[in-house]
Amino acid sequence: MEKAKVYFTDFHTTGGITLPQKLRKLVKMAGIDKMQFKDRFTAIKIHFGELGNLAFLRPNYAKVIVDIVKENGGKVFLTDCNTLYVGSRKNAIDHLDTAYENGYNPFQTGAHVIIADGLKGTDETIVEVPDGQYVRHAKIGRAVMDADNLISVTHFKGHEATGFGGTFKNIGMGCGSRAGKMEMHSAGKPFVNPEVCVACKLCTKNCAHSAISFESGKAFIDHNKCVGCGRCIGACPMDAIEAASDEANDILNKKIVEYTAAVVRNIPSFHVSLICDVSPFCDCHAENDVPIIPDVGMLASFDPVALDKACVDLCNAQKAAAGSVIDGIDDHDHFHATHPTTHWQSYFEQAEKMGLGTTDYELISFK
Repeated sequence: MEKAKVYFTDFHTTGGITLPQKLRKLVKMAGIDKMQFKDRFTAIKIHFGELGNLAFLRPNYAKVIVDIVKENGGKVFLTDCNTLYVGSRKNAIDHLDTAYENGYNPFQTGAHVIIADGLKGTDETIVEVPDGQYVRHAKIGRAVMDADNLISVTHFKGHEATGFGGTFKNIGMGCGSRAGKMEMHSAGKPFVNPEVCVACKLCTKNCAHSAISFESGKAFIDHNKCVGCGRCIGACPMDAIEAASDEANDILNKKIVEYTAAVVRNIPSFHVSLICDVSPFCDCHAENDVPIIPDVGMLASFDPVALDKACVDLCNAQKAAAGSVIDGIDDHDHFHATHPTTHWQSYFEQAEKMGLGTTDYELISFK
């Protein structure tokens, strides 16, 4: 297979050029204009950041991509799916409030925000993954699959379960509906915390499989009937229902790859990744710790495998940041040093096996 081309520039700005201008030049060099935008819907998949977290990407970067799509006659929107966990992005109303508060609004970016899996994370499209080892039918947010193009704009960072959060995490996990996220995260099915349950019975009204009953005044989920759709999680006003979140990390990574395959095999896609504020944990956390390495730069490619691999290599070529959680740890793998139980290599093993790209890349740089 021919080496994949990954384009790179650092965050240095000289001669009056700004970072948004450098990003624009980067994606143009990488061939973003080759995509057919005119009169087509383009989804920009991005993480809007949890309230309280300040490591998420500035909306200024998203505006660069929005402007390019519009210049080419396209209809563009920013998107993400609701979260499985309890937080400020659990439903579309809270999610939109969070996006707007963090600067992702039409006045700042020039594009509207559409939460891809609807009000409660149940608006999904079932997409077949015929060669999936763990996932045969991915549950993807409907607005993503309704789009004609997908551009992923990723904040590259650490992650407590997957090792790092890159393009595959942004697309695979990020485009999964609530049921999809539960399928990736869990080997089991949701359960009820009886100490929080108030027996309002909204969960039973949202269960299509009669899997929820009440014992001693508390909800109980019969896992023999439950299909793991996650609708009860979104319905519970007390957040008493939780996903099992018990899947092995390696299998989680492979499921994320298979969910990514469901999207990128069906929608023309282009990928951008920024290595800055590399926090040890995901932007889904309401807090962000000291970055584990210095800021590195911006990258773009049509190959998501090559892009993530280039990001890993560039990160591991840096020295650990003073005062970070890995300061003083003698490990050439910063992501393993940060989260020793993770094995991020399984991403690439599964992605190459499925033909989604190659780890053999050529890094094309400019200043």
